[in-house]
Amino acid sequence: MSHLARIYEIASEENHRAILDAAVPQPGATLLDLGCADGVVTRRIAARVGAERVLGVELVRHLADQARQRGIDVLDADLGQPLPYPDASVDVVHSNQVIEHLNDTDLFLREIRRVLKPGGYALISTNNLASWHNVVSLAMGWQPPPCHPSDELIAGNPANFGDGTPGALGQMHRRLFTGRALAAVARHHGFEVELDGASGYYPLPPRASRAMARLDPRHAAYLVHRYRVPPAAA
Repeated sequence: MSHLARIYEIASEENHRAILDAAVPQPGATLLDLGCADGVVTRRIAARVGAERVLGVELVRHLADQARQRGIDVLDADLGQPLPYPDASVDVVHSNQVIEHLNDTDLFLREIRRVLKPGGYALISTNNLASWHNVVSLAMGWQPPPCHPSDELIAGNPANFGDGTPGALGQMHRRLFTGRALAAVARHHGFEVELDGASGYYPLPPRASRAMARLDPRHAAYLVHRYRVPPAAA
């Protein structure tokens, strides 16, 4: 594994840890994971929440099949379309590293708000546009690594592993957010922002990364937000 790949992996592991820490236990809940991949992380979130029913949506067929083997009720569906679930049918929604791939941020958040029950919550994590590695890249005149300039090519940053190589279909980023911007859009769609956190801090090792993400969340690698649907009026 290259040094750059290891740095990325450390930050990604820290992000998974932060998401688990942000998950509020809700025994017996229905959990919906949007972009559940192979289901490994979904199962960890489900255990933390105490979910009784675990649903997933995954576009990549072989990953969806692996998630099904882990007992997750997975739909092969495009998250750029309305969700195929009834109103107020889910207690917890989790989505990690998905929203940046979508063209219609508003549809995505609106649909999450629709399927969540009153009092339910969503855990959303994505790249942080304001992270130091993006700020430094811009200062150097380079493309920030998570800001893909093309649907077909990763380009514009010589320090980015994969620079100048073809991008994977469906894996290119369409939208990037600062924490302030993402929280504002969530509020616009009727959520209460309970947690406006962050995780990962390139290129630091795990303990130092954790400390810096607490001290300076504005410039951490990832955003970790928790959005609550207001309880129904009495």
